[in-house]
Amino acid sequence: MSTAQALRRSGLCRYFINAVAYQVCCCCGPAPCSLCCSCCPSIKASSGTRVMYTLFHILACAVSCLMLSRTVSEAVRENVPFYSLICEHMQGTQDCDILVGYSAVYRVCFGTACFYLLLAVFLINVKSSQDYRALIQNGFWFLKLLMLIGMCGAAFFIPTESFLHAWHYVGVAGGFSFILIQLVLITAFAHTWNKNWLTGAAEDKRWYLAVLCATLMFYIIASSAFSFMYKYYTHPAGCQLNKALLITNLGLCVFMSFIAVTPCVQLKQPRSGLLQASIISCYVMYLTFSALSSRPPERVEHQGRNMSVCFPIVSKDGQQTEDNVVAIIGATIMYCCVLFACNEASYLAEMFGPFWMIKVYRYEFQKASCCFCCPEEHEEQVFEVDEDNKGGQKVIHNETDRVAYSYSFFHFVFFLASLYVMMTLTNWFSYETAVLETTFTHGSWSTFWVKMSSCWACVVLYLWILLAPLCRSEPETRPKRTRIKVRRSTSPSRGTREDCSVFTSHSL
Repeated sequence: MSTAQALRRSGLCRYFINAVAYQVCCCCGPAPCSLCCSCCPSIKASSGTRVMYTLFHILACAVSCLMLSRTVSEAVRENVPFYSLICEHMQGTQDCDILVGYSAVYRVCFGTACFYLLLAVFLINVKSSQDYRALIQNGFWFLKLLMLIGMCGAAFFIPTESFLHAWHYVGVAGGFSFILIQLVLITAFAHTWNKNWLTGAAEDKRWYLAVLCATLMFYIIASSAFSFMYKYYTHPAGCQLNKALLITNLGLCVFMSFIAVTPCVQLKQPRSGLLQASIISCYVMYLTFSALSSRPPERVEHQGRNMSVCFPIVSKDGQQTEDNVVAIIGATIMYCCVLFACNEASYLAEMFGPFWMIKVYRYEFQKASCCFCCPEEHEEQVFEVDEDNKGGQKVIHNETDRVAYSYSFFHFVFFLASLYVMMTLTNWFSYETAVLETTFTHGSWSTFWVKMSSCWACVVLYLWILLAPLCRSEPETRPKRTRIKVRRSTSPSRGTREDCSVFTSHSL
């Protein structure tokens, strides 16, 4: 073997050993998470941490979906060894639903929610990665995975009698709280985008073109969504409720757009405009689509045949049939919104503090940018980078002086997201009959009205943002008044003398 080959093999061995050692330290020690390949671009420690916790949540949601599936439930009953013994030990019967169905989903989400809530309490008031608690937040991934699995497994040993009903009410409260956070974030997103680009338009008129193009794009999307739903979610023989709600929500979008450009609103909020109204209109149409996709089918008699209508797909013979593609797209969009809310809310909570839901609307941008979701960084920060070749991706330590997001609120929002996903999968108030195969197609009336109510709540919240400044009364400016002040002075030779001085005061 030549010297060059020996050096090359020695380098590969050292690279492999370093990679394995670092991944072991990442899984069982405080090292931040990174990929094994050194050719990958550098990653911030805060970003890698959030990706890992997101993967934990995706794993828990995937397990919940599998346990809710009727096909998986039958396979578990037939193929899991000692299934009857487990049921008999837990519930005293040889056949039970504790390992499958909505009961299993409730227990898995209970363990997941407790995992995130425990971390949220433990990480309160962490300000930098120098805190010892930040080491637990950014490392020990394998141990935390075992902890998550252990908490989900322990939930199956909780007695069923009162647990499911009590946990259901906790899930309802947490689910509605998460919906509120989502609505605040989408309205803040639209408000921030519009304000940022109009700030740039004050200096460079080309930003007006960008605002115009974005506004037209969102209105085209909203109009196309309305046309799609009216064509495929209605039927000449029925679906009267769908038709009424579609027309109502379209009218609300038009009303919001009109209010956004009225002179009284423009006087109080000069940077309010059609861009944010178009974004909210798109979100309203998405929520309407999600609600219509979640309602049960409707049976009508059409042309002498009994048929189910209000489905999104029309077959060649004119009958409406089910299709899982639309359900999968809707579920994917929903979960992407969940992940966006979890990450964005934690960042805003760190930037603006506990009252970020109010302060985010008052933030003023100094300059326009395409990256408008986050406030500008006024100071250029220099971060420490792992330059040593440890056999993996380089990690940028960007939280040495200050954390990039609120650790505690990040986990608290994931706690609420776990409850929201649990309620969505189990059809909210119709959880006892929930199965995965019909959750995103047939759904239930409770799911339908929850989503439709969140749609209207989004409209009310946006209108409140526009009209609330009109309700604040400003102090009136009083007219100028002239006062005469008399000063008395006593002189030994001339007695008492009065001096009159005139001055003007302004009452603010």
